[in-house]
Amino acid sequence: MPTIVLAEDHQIVRQGLRTLLNQEVDFQVVAETGDGNEALACVAEHAPDVLVVDLTLPGLNGLEVIRRVRRTHPETRVVVLSMHTAEGYIVEALRHGAVGYVLKESGAHDLIRAIREGLQGRRFLSPSLPEDLLDTYQNQPAATIEDRYAQLTPRERQILQLVAEGHTSADIGDLLSISPRTVDTHRSNLMRKLGLSSRSDVVRYVMQRGLSPLSDTDPDDDSAGLDG
Repeated sequence: MPTIVLAEDHQIVRQGLRTLLNQEVDFQVVAETGDGNEALACVAEHAPDVLVVDLTLPGLNGLEVIRRVRRTHPETRVVVLSMHTAEGYIVEALRHGAVGYVLKESGAHDLIRAIREGLQGRRFLSPSLPEDLLDTYQNQPAATIEDRYAQLTPRERQILQLVAEGHTSADIGDLLSISPRTVDTHRSNLMRKLGLSSRSDVVRYVMQRGLSPLSDTDPDDDSAGLDG
């Protein structure tokens, strides 16, 4: 029986997904979470056949979760369930290793089909998405897939998101069990690699990349995340 982990930050949505998927006689939801780091822990603990993940998760964004799962548990198929319809989000998810991309506005049958297609080693996109997106991904020259974000270390990616969410160096140090000075070093390195100079630059960057749930964040407020 295929096992599934759910990573979705809205509890009501997550509970509905669990109920929906458990109604399939051959599916079993073995864990659920609303946090990106916890999603990795759930995958490590349960080694599920499928991870259903939203892109905008606190703690660690969905794209980074996909990338790490692909590296550490390549046998786990990842299906994205997202509100984002822009081509950039979809292609980025596929590049990071997702086998399916389902819009939250889609019917339940699309998610179930995406999971079943993924289990068979096939890719699936919601029918409302452009049909040529898979071709765009598959025909993309390898040299263009790497960008500045790919140059960041896992720790730098984690701190990038936390800075964008407004955490100070002291907050981040407490969350990651490292010193604020070490946080500052990582932050300086990641901003240099990305060509960013302020927290507002960081916020705009993660919003453009769909890396973090920042709807309540002011991209022009440099008061948070850059002090100790």
